[in-house]
Amino acid sequence: MKPHNPNRVPKDVYLSFVSSLSGNRMTLLVGVIVHVATCLAVAAKTQYSIYILLSVAFLLVFGARMVIFRQFDRVDKQSLPHAGIERWERILVASGACTTALLGIASGYAIFVVRDSFAELACISVTMATMVSVVGRNYGSRFAVDLQTLFCCLPMIVCSLLALDFYRGVLSIFLIPFWLTTRAMANGVREFLYENVIARREITIIADRFDTALNNMPHGLVMVDTENRIQVINRKACELLKIGAPDRLKDRDLGAVLRYGARYSFMDASQPELILRQLTQVAEGSLSRTLIHFPEGLSLEFSASRRADGGAVLIFEDVSSRVKAEQKILHMVRFDALTGLPNREYFGQRVQEYLTRHPKKRGPLGFMILDIDEFKHVNDMRGHVTGDHLLCAIAMRVKEMAGNAIVGRLMGDQFILFFPHARDKQVLDADIRKLHAAVQGQYEVDEVTFLVSLSAGYAVLESDAFAMDEWSVKADLALFESKSRIKGGIAGFEREMDGRYIEQQKLKADLREAVAANALHLVFQPMFKADGARIECAEALARWVHPERGSIPPDVFIRLAEDMGIISDITRFVLFKACSECMTWPEHIAVSVNLSARDLRDADILSVVADALAQSGLAAARLHLEVTESCLIDEPAAVRAILAELRFRGITIAIDDFGTGFSSLSYLDTLPLDIVKIDRSFVRNIVEDTRRLKLLRGTVNLARELGLKIVIEGVETEEQLALLNKHRSADLVQGYVFSPPVPSQNITLLQEGIIGRRTVQRRRTKVA
Repeated sequence: MKPHNPNRVPKDVYLSFVSSLSGNRMTLLVGVIVHVATCLAVAAKTQYSIYILLSVAFLLVFGARMVIFRQFDRVDKQSLPHAGIERWERILVASGACTTALLGIASGYAIFVVRDSFAELACISVTMATMVSVVGRNYGSRFAVDLQTLFCCLPMIVCSLLALDFYRGVLSIFLIPFWLTTRAMANGVREFLYENVIARREITIIADRFDTALNNMPHGLVMVDTENRIQVINRKACELLKIGAPDRLKDRDLGAVLRYGARYSFMDASQPELILRQLTQVAEGSLSRTLIHFPEGLSLEFSASRRADGGAVLIFEDVSSRVKAEQKILHMVRFDALTGLPNREYFGQRVQEYLTRHPKKRGPLGFMILDIDEFKHVNDMRGHVTGDHLLCAIAMRVKEMAGNAIVGRLMGDQFILFFPHARDKQVLDADIRKLHAAVQGQYEVDEVTFLVSLSAGYAVLESDAFAMDEWSVKADLALFESKSRIKGGIAGFEREMDGRYIEQQKLKADLREAVAANALHLVFQPMFKADGARIECAEALARWVHPERGSIPPDVFIRLAEDMGIISDITRFVLFKACSECMTWPEHIAVSVNLSARDLRDADILSVVADALAQSGLAAARLHLEVTESCLIDEPAAVRAILAELRFRGITIAIDDFGTGFSSLSYLDTLPLDIVKIDRSFVRNIVEDTRRLKLLRGTVNLARELGLKIVIEGVETEEQLALLNKHRSADLVQGYVFSPPVPSQNITLLQEGIIGRRTVQRRRTKVA
């Protein structure tokens, strides 16, 4: 690599070469002493005064060079441009050339003029010695070597040739290869040093970059030799392991360093050996990577690889954030976000883990489901935030009272519990019932006191008979049994429940087939004017006659249809059939159809009603649609909008079973209603209980103040009817006092019978 042009040479390298021209100043002092002494000796021997003048010239040149050197020393070399460095190179080369020029003149003069053997030998010897020193002092500049060797040799060659001595001339010619050899030696030294300086400079740059990368990488790195001595370690490794500075750890045994860290930092005493053992396993390939947890929440993941020379490279990183995130995700997957209890899947895992840990343990196990009664009303009345707070409070009490039982959240407002092995079935049964009693009662949430009851179902069986899915079904059957008996009750699983469950599933399948085949039929219960003068409307009621069980009560199969999600299919059947039958009745008689909560969750009910009216040809005014308060709990705004659209189309809207809900009075003002159907519970004891009569009259007066028509259901006796008529409490009456539910054709016959009775009464009146 030959730098022909200084501008191509890196500035710092070029500057160092030029600076070398002013170095080794002690040799200059020795040289000038030799030069002056030689010239004085020649002058004394030959009596030529020119050598005295040359001695003075040597001293002056030496002084000038020292002044130049001092000026060069004071220059800010780092700010020098290439041109400035070149200028100083020329100055330094010129000052050095002056010295060699004086030597060349002294030697040439001795050869051509003095012709004294001593003078020639002394001058030529000093000049040749100086030429040799040119290589050592001026290798940094090609110009310096060329110029100084030229000034030394040229005067001697010229003067030897001018002396016209053949042998002297031949000898002087030999100075030319000496000159070229000296020049080549200097250039070789300069190029060798240049290549090495450049190589060292690049190695330094690479080393700096490697060191920067090594100490700024997010991973810790330790490189060890075959004897586990540390060769390379970066700052991140020292920070993570807290084992001191990197420069103090080179050539230290890694195990000793780790044990020191365990003694004076945060590591446990067992962890150094664990790291070394797993480092060996990773390096041998038996383990790809390993995760080690340290105190203070630090988690490091290690990997290692074996080097060709037998050493190893250990790389590790801080994965604490990742581990915490994974733990958080795992917690979210396993636990319910609201209550913090295990979800159903993780609950099952914990139960299986318990059984795996105790495979030989014997004794009864318990499985229990808790269901919060009427929890939906809390959300509707107090809002979901308060409902969530109440749910958390109940979950906390269940967990506190559960003892060593495993508790989980099954779904919504249901909790699931697993009771581990007990001494006997009676003890476990008593513990379960005691827990059920303890979790019921008052809860203070958001400055409101709630009286909470929970229905419960449980199953107690021997551990060898445990199967998660089967036990869940058994506890669910027991829960269904308890809820059918009394709110807040508890029931244990009994074998006959399985039979009832199977029968219920078969009944559901039969109901699905019956609905699909339109095998249901309708009966109609008429609504009479309070004086019995005529029928104003008839309520369509679905009936199902099972081919094997006979007539199935409506409350049974309607509830099954709601559970199965086919209640809307029944509503569609009833709507189309009722509208069609109504067209066979007198024009003043309307038909009333009940809508379920599921019907009102979807705006499709609008098109179903429209299709039923269009297909039958029935006028919209002759169709009444009845809704219960339970229909209004879910999405009241959407339900209100659907009812308003139906009413806008001319359909009459009635609220059924009024007075049985929690906030019925608020619906009278907010819903688009035409009729209020007061529940039979208001009528049952009005003859005997004046308080109930007052309550009924107050409700009727409130509804009439709002412009609503009154229908009273469940009127069964003449005394009840007379009392209602006395106080003008009803616009229409529906009940057995007039007629039970009858087939469609009987509606016309009943109406005709009313007309016939009125005709006979008028004739009797005229005769009288």
